[in-house]
Amino acid sequence: MQPTYTPEAEDYRSKVQAFLARELPSNWGGIGKLEGDELHEFVAHWRVVLHKDRYLAPGWPAEYGGGGLSALEQVITAEEFARAGVPTGGYNDVFGIQMLGNTLLQWGSDEQKAYYLPRILSNADVWCQGYSEPNAGSDLSNIGLRGELDGDQWVLNGQKIWTSAGHLADHIFTLARTDPDLPRHKGISFLLVDMRQPGVEVRPIRMISGESEFNEVFYTDATCPKDNVIGGVNNGWAVAMTLLGYERGEAAATLPIRFQGELDRLMIMAKDRGVSNDPVIRQRLAWCYSKVQMMRFLGMRTLTKFMQGHHPGPDGAIFKLYWSEYHKVVTELSMDIMGLDGLSPTGRPPSSAFQTDDGGAPNSTGSWAGVFLNARAGSIYAGSSQIQRNIIGEMVLGLPKEPK
Repeated sequence: MQPTYTPEAEDYRSKVQAFLARELPSNWGGIGKLEGDELHEFVAHWRVVLHKDRYLAPGWPAEYGGGGLSALEQVITAEEFARAGVPTGGYNDVFGIQMLGNTLLQWGSDEQKAYYLPRILSNADVWCQGYSEPNAGSDLSNIGLRGELDGDQWVLNGQKIWTSAGHLADHIFTLARTDPDLPRHKGISFLLVDMRQPGVEVRPIRMISGESEFNEVFYTDATCPKDNVIGGVNNGWAVAMTLLGYERGEAAATLPIRFQGELDRLMIMAKDRGVSNDPVIRQRLAWCYSKVQMMRFLGMRTLTKFMQGHHPGPDGAIFKLYWSEYHKVVTELSMDIMGLDGLSPTGRPPSSAFQTDDGGAPNSTGSWAGVFLNARAGSIYAGSSQIQRNIIGEMVLGLPKEPK
């Protein structure tokens, strides 16, 4: 279950560590120590460095600008980046590289790969994801965005919602219903749409944390070329599931490390606030520790399958369900440790609305209260916990579907 790190693999680890030592400041303490313009400037600079040294898409073939690394080398790279507290790319690269790029490598035509993959890496195209709709969130097959072929282009009308980082993107990969007469899973196509046109409008959504990282996207006679279909017309469901597998599966490489770092910070805060000897607090911290260790081995199992050539599948739901439910519990514990101070948070808020705060983040009420609020959404975005349980039951365990 656990990858074997050969002497050759450890030699590669030394190479990654040397790269980080060369490119990071001598006093580097993690991206969590940065905020505001300093944070944005570092992320932009770091993305250029990663692109130059071919660490931006380490698993992609070299012909498309990737690093051509083996699965084990990618794991080691992810581990060292997480320990150093540096990002693996820019703000939208999880959509452009991890999701769309990997999906293009599996489903795209030679022409599509040759055109889009280098543009993703150069940041010529910045992507976001157009999946969920007001009536198609957890039940994604219920999408209603209409795609009608008119000559050499698709004409799109409808709406998407919960579009993460949509305000930063200029392209969106989107699911559209291109044949309403086919069964729900069959009449969907996966389209690539340029957002820089009058027919696409992005509206921000204010979150409970006060941020607006989510958006609504409205299509009014928006268009995309006829050939901008990935995987074939009306075959978008299979392509969409591949992409979700990459979204959920690759997190196994880094999230256990991030959650361990977060728990280490929480233990320090419990000690600083004089509650580390409280038997109930100690029991709850021990429970969290055991869950993080289990998460690490779940991640190792997923990564081992990747190394054996296993493509992402429905079993990615196991890891997603596990970490999102755990994160609600550990952040509730953080609020209990802070007590009344957590109700009037001060200091730097978390730098992202997703998962943990970044490595090096201050152990402040502002950071923890923000992550607590963000964790409420973790069991909803990227597939709600209820849907993940259905996927595991039906598609992994082979249980019968729930009655209609």
